[in-house]
Amino acid sequence: MLRVFNSDITEADNFVVTLELVPGRESTGRSVDTLTEIAKDAFSDGRVSAVSITDNPGGNPSLSPDALGHEIFRYGMDVIVHFTCRDSNRAGMESRALQLARLGMKNILALTGDYSGRGYGGQGAPVFDFDSVILTRMLKDLNIRLLESGDPDGFFTGCAVSPFKSTCAESEGQYRKLALKVRAGSDFIITQLGYDATLFKELLQQNRNMGIDLPLLASLYMLSPRAAKAMNMGKVPGVVVTDDLCNRIEKEWQNKKEGLQNAIERTARLGVVLKGMGYRGIHIGGIHKDFETVGKILDRMDEIENQWQSFLNEFTPSKEQNHAQGEFTPSREQNHSQGELTPTRESGFYQVNLIPDRKCRNLPHEITLKTLLFDHIPYRFLNMAHGLFFNKSAYSAPMYKKIAEKIETKGFSWIIKRFLEDPFKKTLLSCRSCGDCGIQHLAFQCPESGCPKHTRNGACGGSRDGFCEVNKDRLCVWVRSWIRLSRAGSQEKFTSEFVPPRKWELNETSSWINFHLGRDHQG
Repeated sequence: MLRVFNSDITEADNFVVTLELVPGRESTGRSVDTLTEIAKDAFSDGRVSAVSITDNPGGNPSLSPDALGHEIFRYGMDVIVHFTCRDSNRAGMESRALQLARLGMKNILALTGDYSGRGYGGQGAPVFDFDSVILTRMLKDLNIRLLESGDPDGFFTGCAVSPFKSTCAESEGQYRKLALKVRAGSDFIITQLGYDATLFKELLQQNRNMGIDLPLLASLYMLSPRAAKAMNMGKVPGVVVTDDLCNRIEKEWQNKKEGLQNAIERTARLGVVLKGMGYRGIHIGGIHKDFETVGKILDRMDEIENQWQSFLNEFTPSKEQNHAQGEFTPSREQNHSQGELTPTRESGFYQVNLIPDRKCRNLPHEITLKTLLFDHIPYRFLNMAHGLFFNKSAYSAPMYKKIAEKIETKGFSWIIKRFLEDPFKKTLLSCRSCGDCGIQHLAFQCPESGCPKHTRNGACGGSRDGFCEVNKDRLCVWVRSWIRLSRAGSQEKFTSEFVPPRKWELNETSSWINFHLGRDHQG
């Protein structure tokens, strides 16, 4: 009998187990057969609600999750398809969504996706026409069409979040973006991988603060020395494995049998800790050979479930143990949200209470000559200019609209763009002439030139210590946005509203004229 994932996870008394499978760069052969056998065994075991299948992880080509997923789905095992925005534009993504609906695979994990890796002939071109928030909104809107056409059910869409970021800017960005994903239509949440119970607890508390009551699954991983080292070095975007844990795993695996047993025990212990905290399920990764290891993890969890509090210290920094075991009491002195802010769904802005002692390392706290010239002054100037010339509620807005209409009628828009707009915006913002400007959403930084993934709805999950996943020597553009807004006392503007996708039909046209004529995404 087919076990339906969305039925299992929406049943409040169920503790759900899902299993992540990672296809390789083959369409047939032993590696593919291994994955299908794991899925078959998971179905026979009866404790796994669904297998999730990754979508070109690391940006590298692999067997499509749609093809492998459909094969597994026919065996009776429910499937969660990872759906990223990296490799297709909006037409391709909508087409893929319709294909998945036709195949009956409607559990989707909507992700922005890792940056493009190497394929045939070299590195592939990154698309990122959408981000995960827009993709989630598209799937929600598609559900209306599916139901109207007679389909009995629509997509059941999940999202990802990482509570394990090391800086306040990244952490706040993750929580704010999570709120956007929920409003866009997410049905469940899966965490990124980490091993700090304090931060797992922080996520639960933050969801309560924001009024989010969606099922929350925590990621677990069977760490081998090779995987731990890669994650520790930042080669897997968004994943956190500390130096201490990496060293411990390397020592444990000096004896392979003992290393495997320790990995099973660690995974089981973290699993029962998360169940005890109130997570609705676990998402197990790192299984590459057979299902037997998963069975051992689940068996061990059954044996030690009532001892979960005794394992907290293993996953909690000593100075934060009290927070992992009880309710968080965010410190007023350490409140980085710049004031008392009440969470409201109407305003789209939520108070983010980070745990005490959260470090804001790697971020420039003091105003230096560099930050003055490249952040503080540009933000003040551009914010003032935007308020004067691009504010539709301003007294002068009707006048600017009439001027824009006359310029457009006479065919002089290209002159405005080439001799006024381009010199100004290319010099200050490295403008890419998209014609649908989104700088106001990133504290007056260009999402096209500033972010390799062109995100307009908050940061992706790939940053590390505040630095970009792709341009590792640069602060993430969303971290810089947080810094600018914090210093200006405008923190409430940070990742606070849904931003529609860029209008590509406006490419290489004047964004100034488009704004005043109501043709851009703000129209």
